[in-house]
Amino acid sequence: MKSHVWRPLFVVIGIVAAILLFREFYVPAGFGSGEYGFMYSYHNQNNQEIWKSQPLKYRDTGKQKMHEYCAECHGEEVDIRTEDLHGTIACENCHGPALEHPEDPDHLVIDRSRGLCLRCHTLLPYTTSERKRIPGIDSAEHNVGEDCVDCHNPHNPRLEDM
Repeated sequence: MKSHVWRPLFVVIGIVAAILLFREFYVPAGFGSGEYGFMYSYHNQNNQEIWKSQPLKYRDTGKQKMHEYCAECHGEEVDIRTEDLHGTIACENCHGPALEHPEDPDHLVIDRSRGLCLRCHTLLPYTTSERKRIPGIDSAEHNVGEDCVDCHNPHNPRLEDM
């Protein structure tokens, strides 16, 4: 082969070798896709014990059926939820960790802001993803300056009694 072919080939081989050498020294030994392949993406197996020692913050740990803990005191709100709307979402997704729930309900802060709803309901142009199943609004056009809870019941948005 002529030298104009060999030189770029050596450059590419050198770049690949440099990347592999950098990876050997920079990436921890336990880092990888694990026994399940890419199902759970990459993680550092050396950190598993650190994560297991972290204190729990959420009540919905799979041991209790979703919403059971909240229904003990907030049964009415849990009952009006429907499975096709917000009923499939754990209460803690919007209200925060239940283990931080104060014993005195007067100290409970409930986020009723527009931004909380827009985390899921901002209109996004992803026509090929599952995200399109969530009704989105154009926040620059739809009731600007008002909170969603002024017109919608967040536990069942189709209810008219707000």
